Amino acid sequence: MSVRDADAMIAWLSAVGFVEHATYRDQADPSVVVHAEWLWPGGGGLMFGSQRPDAAVDNVGGSAAYLVADDPDAVFEAALAAGGTVQRAMEDQDYGGRGGSVADPEGNHWSFGSYQPS
Repeated sequence: MSVRDADAMIAWLSAVGFVEHATYRDQADPSVVVHAEWLWPGGGGLMFGSQRPDAAVDNVGGSAAYLVADDPDAVFEAALAAGGTVQRAMEDQDYGGRGGSVADPEGNHWSFGSYQPS
């Protein structure tokens, strides 16, 4: 994932519940994240970096993810409180579990749910 404002994205990810594993910044410009790895407590993680000409990925606002959470309503509310916007309200799903979706401040689509695909 590529982001315009790495520090703002880091604040949003932290508010949602991601935990920093590693963040490597450009030594000449510490506002630039060259590579970051942030972990989701329920398993899995996210790699991202600042949008820049030499980046391998340039998809600002074009990513999507589904995060399984024990309390997806709490994660959904945390995402909104941190500046996200509702894409799909939280509701019980016909296929099981409960879920909803939020766009982060950069426009990426995040779905939070209790449904665990098997």
